Amino acid sequence: MRYRWMMLALFLTLPVVAAPKVSVVGLFSGRAVLEIDGAQRMLKVGERSPEGVKLLAADSESALLEIGGKEQRMVLGDRISGSYKALPRAEVHVWPDRAGMYRMAGSINGLTVDFLVDTGATHIAMNAAQARRLGIDYRVVGERGMVSTASDVVPVYRVTLDRVQFGDITLRQVTAVVLEGTQPSDVLLGMSFLGRLDMQRDSEVMVLREKY
Repeated sequence: MRYRWMMLALFLTLPVVAAPKVSVVGLFSGRAVLEIDGAQRMLKVGERSPEGVKLLAADSESALLEIGGKEQRMVLGDRISGSYKALPRAEVHVWPDRAGMYRMAGSINGLTVDFLVDTGATHIAMNAAQARRLGIDYRVVGERGMVSTASDVVPVYRVTLDRVQFGDITLRQVTAVVLEGTQPSDVLLGMSFLGRLDMQRDSEVMVLREKY
């Protein structure tokens, strides 16, 4: 009995090790720069920091970390602490209009946009007037190319949008294209955004959900 009490006392006096405080300050292909408990660490995929944080995967958009035995997906600027609890994934439900099209208001770089969900579009796509209204100087910052539409071959400029919001879902650094002329008449929410989400159909409702 005395031995059991001694073991219990020893257990109660052991220090409780809290999970480290982690923030992401740099992202690269196969590497990530983390701030862990105030110390900056550059980790390659497969490496573990002295604090016990392991980098499982990394690219320019996010890092997959093992922290306290649990996997956490983090993007640039994310911070977690020992009291971190994963938030529920944001989810958006979109109902078809009378024409069977899925439309919903959102925003690009903080400015309101009416989106037409288009799983057949490779990127978010907009016409020149829409881009100018959003303050996108596509001829200066864009990469020029050509695309075929239903009726013609038109110039296109590939740009990167800082922030795209659709309902409660916000993604950063999203590729878009700007077409010279008046087409498309709607801003198309294409696969450069949709491909980074989980998509499902519940009867007629389209359900979009964050992957992480």
